[in-house]
Amino acid sequence: MLNFMQGKQLIDTLFKEKRLDNTSFQLLIESVSPLSQTLQEETSSLSMELSSYLFEKAREVTAIHFQNHIYKRGLIEFTNYCQNDCYYCGIRRSNGNASRYRLNKQAILECCEQGYILGFRTFVLQGGEDPYYTDTILTDIISSIKNRYSDCAITLSLGEKSKESFLSYFNAGADRYLLRHETADETHYSKLHPSIQKLESRKQCLLNLKEIGYQTGTGFMVGSPYQTTQTLVEDLQFIHELQPHMVGIGPFLPHHQTPFANKSAGSLQRTLCLISILRFMLPTLLIPATTALGTIHPKGRELGILAGANVVMPNLSPLSIRKKYMLYDNKICTGEEAAECQGCLSNRMNNIGRILVIDRGDAPERN
Repeated sequence: MLNFMQGKQLIDTLFKEKRLDNTSFQLLIESVSPLSQTLQEETSSLSMELSSYLFEKAREVTAIHFQNHIYKRGLIEFTNYCQNDCYYCGIRRSNGNASRYRLNKQAILECCEQGYILGFRTFVLQGGEDPYYTDTILTDIISSIKNRYSDCAITLSLGEKSKESFLSYFNAGADRYLLRHETADETHYSKLHPSIQKLESRKQCLLNLKEIGYQTGTGFMVGSPYQTTQTLVEDLQFIHELQPHMVGIGPFLPHHQTPFANKSAGSLQRTLCLISILRFMLPTLLIPATTALGTIHPKGRELGILAGANVVMPNLSPLSIRKKYMLYDNKICTGEEAAECQGCLSNRMNNIGRILVIDRGDAPERN
């Protein structure tokens, strides 16, 4: 275990070099966010002191590139059908209790219309891997949004697709694609997913997205079952190699109708520390303060911003279907209208000295 000066030195090295070796990463993570109850009791003062320094430095880096601006994305959860059976997900195929829905093109466009009036300049189309939405249907939806709102960016989060499909969406007007790798460790991946789902395939999708020209996003759950500090280090090293434009991380939260129903939730503190570490590694990264953070703690999103995040994603989906897109239990913001949700978030950001801006919020060019 590190003492304060050793920990501070590692943080300063990460700040300067943007990367650590595996051993140093592991030591830093365990020092700023120990998980063992015994260690927490023994080192709580040290870990809090170190993490405070980590957060402060991360805020400095964020301010250099983004001032006090927070980008907002209008999230449209347009289908909760999914052909996959991920063990952690509430909309997994085998959850027969999920109330399924799909939004048609007109409903999606109405969400965009409302979002544009509210000042959103990025729309995020998110859904399960739903074969109902063929490439023809999706490209029609994407091009229709782009034709109406040419000053807006379109982000997709639709799971794994062929390279040809990715390309067709890009040519139709999509700008960004989010695809969390969930874990860069093969063995860990196999404990989170059925054997038909392969980590290699997911990684190849991410490479294809970058090659096509998308602003590409990946990410993982913090505290997912069977995760270790070492697998987290593998995640960080994978992200360094990939050099994505966006990384979304949030604490694992169980859903009561999944095989992981009785697993413990991830750690807020560890999630916040990893946000800061990511900010050091890739200073211009777009990092959302996720809904999962806001679910695990009443001020989780504010804490995420103060740890180095710079994006929030209010929900533009129709109120009638919000509670049906339940990836985990007790998800917040399922009972608020879009305007109400945005107003609440705007106030929350103002209270910590940040402002929601009307902007596409593209990833800055890297040198």
